[in-house]
Amino acid sequence: MDLFSRTWAALRKAVADLPDQDFDKPSGCAGWLVRDLVCHLVIDAQDVLITLVTPADAEPTADSVTYWHVADEPPTGDDPLDALIVRLAAAYQEPHLLKFHLDDVGSAAGRAAELADPAGRVSTQDMVLTAGDYLGAYVLEWTLHHLDLIAHLPDAAAPPSEGPARSRELLEQIAGAAFPASFTDTDALLVGTGRRPPTDAERAELGELGKKLPLILG
Repeated sequence: MDLFSRTWAALRKAVADLPDQDFDKPSGCAGWLVRDLVCHLVIDAQDVLITLVTPADAEPTADSVTYWHVADEPPTGDDPLDALIVRLAAAYQEPHLLKFHLDDVGSAAGRAAELADPAGRVSTQDMVLTAGDYLGAYVLEWTLHHLDLIAHLPDAAAPPSEGPARSRELLEQIAGAAFPASFTDTDALLVGTGRRPPTDAERAELGELGKKLPLILG
């Protein structure tokens, strides 16, 4: 849960530090500008708040690994929510308004996470998880989106190193195999989730794992 807080705080600060012109640049999410990604983060923060105040009495049915499902195809942008996010992002017009909303809702989500009982059970997407496992799953969400945020912004701050390290562990558990030791944590995440194709040398090193990639997480 501490890692949730650190990765989320680092991502929000990275957004807060962006100059206005960067909001019109592409992100690492195909088809999304940086402003679209930031708008998605606002929705993510709302989801965290909603889930943490949706208690469950049933036994957990998922954990921080099985929370994730692997899709057969990458998103096309046709999903109604994906399309809505692009329209919402454009409606903000001024980047400072989007920054303000993320800071407002994001700070609340961060405080709710700090106050949550790690053993308490919450419900989301027809799953029951402990709050600790739910927030643990979001370490991967924050880290991947931090990498998306800075994909074309060389001067923006990178995520804290422990975020990619833990996210790699989660991705390897989802894949059921470890990435080669020669892969950095960031390269494992980018290649593993299809954010960039592997080089010929990387593809050779991946071996059988390469046949499972990319892992399209949802």
